[in-house]
Amino acid sequence: MTVAILGCGLIGTRRAKAFGFSRLNACADVNLDRANELAGQAANCIATSDWRKAVAAPGVQIVVAATPHNLLAEITRTTLDAGKHVLVEKPGARAAHEIRDPQTAKGPVARVGFNLRYHRAFRKARELVDAGELGPLMFLRIRYGHGGRLSYEKEWRARPELSGGGELIDQGVHAIDLVCWFLGEFKEVDGFAHTYFWDMPVDDNAFLRLRTASRQCAFIHVSCTKWKNTFSFELYGRTGKHQVDGLGGSYGVERLTFQRMLPQMGPPETTAWEYPMADDSWEMETAEFLEDIHLGRKPASGLAAALEIVENIYRKSSFDHHA
Repeated sequence: MTVAILGCGLIGTRRAKAFGFSRLNACADVNLDRANELAGQAANCIATSDWRKAVAAPGVQIVVAATPHNLLAEITRTTLDAGKHVLVEKPGARAAHEIRDPQTAKGPVARVGFNLRYHRAFRKARELVDAGELGPLMFLRIRYGHGGRLSYEKEWRARPELSGGGELIDQGVHAIDLVCWFLGEFKEVDGFAHTYFWDMPVDDNAFLRLRTASRQCAFIHVSCTKWKNTFSFELYGRTGKHQVDGLGGSYGVERLTFQRMLPQMGPPETTAWEYPMADDSWEMETAEFLEDIHLGRKPASGLAAALEIVENIYRKSSFDHHA
């Protein structure tokens, strides 16, 4: 299947590599030089500064949307209306009301890119949970964030008309997706988003408490005032605990620690796995997306669930990002 990449920056290039450069049929970016550079990785691949031309290019079957958030929903609608499949980067839109879930039995497939699920540590963690190694799940805690950079408050992410919000809609949707993946649907959503440090009209920190109908609880803190890039995920069951630290690179070596409760309790039996090798989450997510298309299957990551929680927190925090 042939692919169009819309947005040829870091993420678009990673997606192109994951699909295989030989699949590229069209590349679009407002910076035409960047589009030309990525298109040059494949034979007979067109480059354009107009994303609509890339979507409409003859032969394109899959569109990857890796643009700022303000374009994601429109690209998704246009692509689906053209009968083509779409992999849209998180968060999928600036707000849930911008998108519609198009999934039908025979229609084109739309998937939101949540690659953290496919990191090696989380694949192993999911395997152990599904095997019942933690017992019934009780609660979960996640901390995720970075420290920004000089002039961070002047980037497009700090402009609500482009981003739809700040740290919560940027990295926070990854955290929300992970907790939903393990605990399911949340019936109670509480917390707040606030700007503590950066001089910008969007949030730089968010604190969430989520509860399922059976009172399983998730605590989330996402931040762009961490100063040292941080990722920590702890999942507690009745008979064991998972902890994932690091995501590779500046977040530190990716590591999964499994602590199994002993019958006599006391210090648990501990097993750890480290994954210092290159991140293959992009390739693994791409393979599942292609399988979704082949099977006509609804993707595991839908278009609106995480955004609805984000909007709930922004309403509680009086951030009027979606006016």
